[in-house]
Amino acid sequence: MERVLYLTDTFCAVAEDHRLTEYIPVRKEDRTGLIMSGKVNRIMSGLEAAFVDIGGAKDGFLPLKENSQSFQGPPIHSGDRILVQIRREETGGKGANLSRDLSIPGSYLILMPMNRHIGVSARIQDEETRKQLMLLGRELVFREGNADHASKKSGFDEAPQGQNFGLILRESALTAEKDILRRELSLLLSQWESIRNGQFSPSGPDTELIRDYTPRGIDRILRDMPLSPDLERQRKESLSRIIRLPHGGNIVIDRCEALTVIDVNSASDSREGSRRETTLRTNLEACWEIMIQTRLRNLSGILIIDFIDMMEIEDQRKVLETMEEAFRQDRIKTVIHGYTSLGLMEMTRKRSRSPWQEHQFT
Repeated sequence: MERVLYLTDTFCAVAEDHRLTEYIPVRKEDRTGLIMSGKVNRIMSGLEAAFVDIGGAKDGFLPLKENSQSFQGPPIHSGDRILVQIRREETGGKGANLSRDLSIPGSYLILMPMNRHIGVSARIQDEETRKQLMLLGRELVFREGNADHASKKSGFDEAPQGQNFGLILRESALTAEKDILRRELSLLLSQWESIRNGQFSPSGPDTELIRDYTPRGIDRILRDMPLSPDLERQRKESLSRIIRLPHGGNIVIDRCEALTVIDVNSASDSREGSRRETTLRTNLEACWEIMIQTRLRNLSGILIIDFIDMMEIEDQRKVLETMEEAFRQDRIKTVIHGYTSLGLMEMTRKRSRSPWQEHQFT
């Protein structure tokens, strides 16, 4: 696969084998992922949340209880100045969604300075591989490398005693050498020290794309160059509700407030073969197009896919396996949950930033 990154002052994009797979407008007001200092204006006990002034039009919303049980932050009070990270940027009449459980991502590791949890990317399913990476994570955190000694002092998924940070090993850590991981951890800790000293450096989409795709492979980086006419056509097509498949089928994408529904149709697919063969081929073809459109449109939350009905269990399994294979290319955390009782495929995708179409960059 040839992967090309386009980095400009107005947009960043990714093309893989001449298909546009990501398009991110550069907006000065987009601060997703930024760690910054904020002032606690109000604490609402009934909501178990605080409202924090981070300089936006609306105060940010900060849950008092973080998702992680190993979060180490102290209690907060009205008037406190605290470090928060923007999980979701301010949209409409809602303030930004904030967290005190900070994370500083690298290409291979994610440093969690307010946590003591050691974890592994959810993409890695093999239990033996997960166990090996967990041990490697403990070794990295316990700087002397004595993971066995450290394991006697704390739980398996916590950092050794005396350490004051946690770590997540990304999927890319699987093939990285230990020296590379150690150097990145040292860099992330230096970044954290700078943040503690008030040096907040925003991470834009260009930095994000280079960081996330470096382990996956980047063939070329084109700076300050427009998209080719073909890629620009693909970008504009992503505004359409209906996307045609190469052999006559199509997918229909409808975004609702709570979820996105994708319908697969055989339409005018005229290839030879039985109805079963045509259905399977169209569904398999749709898997790859759904992956591309999901990444390009930056769809997130719950996605429901209504494939063409398949009567054979074997065909359903092939489609599920193809969806899982296709979304391994997605740098955003995506989970394929399988089929519902009605035969619909259900998946979830982590929200990173608003779909670019919402900002009318056409």
